[in-house]
Amino acid sequence: MTKLYQKLINSCPSETEIRKGLKKVTSELTTTPDKHLLMSILNMIDLTSLNTTDNKSQIVRFTGKVNSFSGRYSNIPNVAAICVFPNFVSVVKEKLSAKNVKIATVAGSFPTSQTFRSVKVAECKMAVEAGAEEVDIVIPVGAFLGNDFALVADEIREIKSAIGERTLKVIVESGLLGGYEQIFKASMIAMDAGADFIKTSTGKTPVSATPEAAFVMCRAISDFYSETGIKVGFKAAGGIASSADAVNYYQIVNYCLGKDWLNNSLFRIGASRLANNILTEISGCTADHF
Repeated sequence: MTKLYQKLINSCPSETEIRKGLKKVTSELTTTPDKHLLMSILNMIDLTSLNTTDNKSQIVRFTGKVNSFSGRYSNIPNVAAICVFPNFVSVVKEKLSAKNVKIATVAGSFPTSQTFRSVKVAECKMAVEAGAEEVDIVIPVGAFLGNDFALVADEIREIKSAIGERTLKVIVESGLLGGYEQIFKASMIAMDAGADFIKTSTGKTPVSATPEAAFVMCRAISDFYSETGIKVGFKAAGGIASSADAVNYYQIVNYCLGKDWLNNSLFRIGASRLANNILTEISGCTADHF
């Protein structure tokens, strides 16, 4: 591993520090979130459709709702991105007309990251060629838990090289790593290897995003930025459905990283139900917005 990784790896926050930080965040939360804050959070959502039953007609309708959003809610910003499986990227590319909405995908043998590295690299490259602007991959969790950190880092570097300037979001699958130090270590490896974002979870495991994991990952980003001057983004994903949960993650980012990170260039939430729930709170209408 690099000298930078070796220098930063021992700076994981203690459990006491994590608890104190989250207590401070919780104390500042309000019972009823401000509508302007909810609008900002809506603009940070990667709206996802990652179902086994997805098909072309469903993705066309899904994209159509995003396209029509500005006409239906002219005073509310749209979502940050549409995230679909790689085989549907070209469909979104053809149909998406909404301004400032990115095309994202999950690739690299999502969600298990268990196949030949050449297949992972090829899938990511093909997704970009089909029109993906952002690619979410999962670290090889088994290799990480087996302490083969060099393999994990090399794989991330190779995928980043394959997709070039496109945004690479690296999922550490925090719920499977077994402890805060492991989450911190995986975050550092990913950033040191070229991740543009680090992300909590796939949403396909029993434990997905948690405030504790988010705190640890954001502290890792802060330490990495202090040392390198490079701003890496943070993405929370998996089980985030309520506005209260979303505001909590927003405030964790604010507490650990500050206002510079409170935009969709550096903070995302991966969700399918959250956008509808936030819009219901903003508009007072219970329609299926997306």
